[in-house]
Amino acid sequence: MKRVQAILTLDMDNIPSNFQDILIEEKKVVDQWKSEGILEHLYLRELKNGAVLIFKNVDENEAKSLMTELPLYQLKKSIEYLNLIQQF
Repeated sequence: MKRVQAILTLDMDNIPSNFQDILIEEKKVVDQWKSEGILEHLYLRELKNGAVLIFKNVDENEAKSLMTELPLYQLKKSIEYLNLIQQF
């Protein structure tokens, strides 16, 4: 099964005043992906400057396209994508 890890880092120097509203919209997108079975896990980064998302059954190009749907995508500093292989 394909897995892609996306490591999102936010530009914390340019957080808008409506950040809490953006987080509410972000949760809606994430919950939809989880219900569709394309997002396996979402971890918040310890420094609270981003998140790590684990997509399943999508390739890297699909993961990149999905990431653009996130409201926080507009606040990104960087995103790193890693293709993963599950060891059995």
